Amino acid sequence: MPLELVTLPALSDNYTYLLHDSQSGDTACIDVPEAGPILDELSKRGWTLTEIWLTHHHHDHVGGVDDLLAQYDAKVTGAKADRHRLPSLNREVAEGDAFEFGGEVVEVLDVSGHTIGHVAFVLPESGYAFTADSLMALGCGRLFEGTAAQMWESLQKLAALDPETLICSGHEYTQANARFAITIDPDNSDLKDRIKRINSKRDSNEPTVPSKLSEEAATNPFLRAADPAIMAHLDMIGAEPVDVFAEIRARKDRF
Repeated sequence: MPLELVTLPALSDNYTYLLHDSQSGDTACIDVPEAGPILDELSKRGWTLTEIWLTHHHHDHVGGVDDLLAQYDAKVTGAKADRHRLPSLNREVAEGDAFEFGGEVVEVLDVSGHTIGHVAFVLPESGYAFTADSLMALGCGRLFEGTAAQMWESLQKLAALDPETLICSGHEYTQANARFAITIDPDNSDLKDRIKRINSKRDSNEPTVPSKLSEEAATNPFLRAADPAIMAHLDMIGAEPVDVFAEIRARKDRF
């Protein structure tokens, strides 16, 4: 059975995740925008927080760590490359590292682009990938520190995961991302269908994440820069996919 996953909204549009192993009782929190919703959920479920995994240093992903540590003696994991900008770490990780949680292997990917030192945590057995602001539902993070080439490389790593993987990203940006995506891939019937489902979920105040990687591959323009239809729509037939991706990212920044 997969580890139990709980998706929690936080701040105005963030998500944080709880990952629970019923056998050991261990619980991990992935990114901590604020402590309140996490503490409430832990209390409601009777869970004890044992680990905190941080994807990158932005305040809306680490701002509540100290408040959690005031209540729980949890091990904090984050990128070695970003340790100078993260809360104090008990475990520093880098590309290719792995550790164990709940009897499963957690693999670490460097997914720099949004920031330098951004990591993703992948659990192949349960089928979860915690991608925060790298690969997002119908989008990808703005390039605050990295280059388009870095982000494209990062997205290719994530795209190579099992198509059934659930992409656990960091924000409820999906509806806005959808409005942009259709301008890049206007004839994509899968995208049109997904937009209807997204709008329905948001009308009911339901989260649109996690999302399945196979659906991102079919509808997310940032993963589809090599698609001939997108290249043609952008008048970039024959261009390198990384250059198409850079154009899509630049258009999103102006959107």
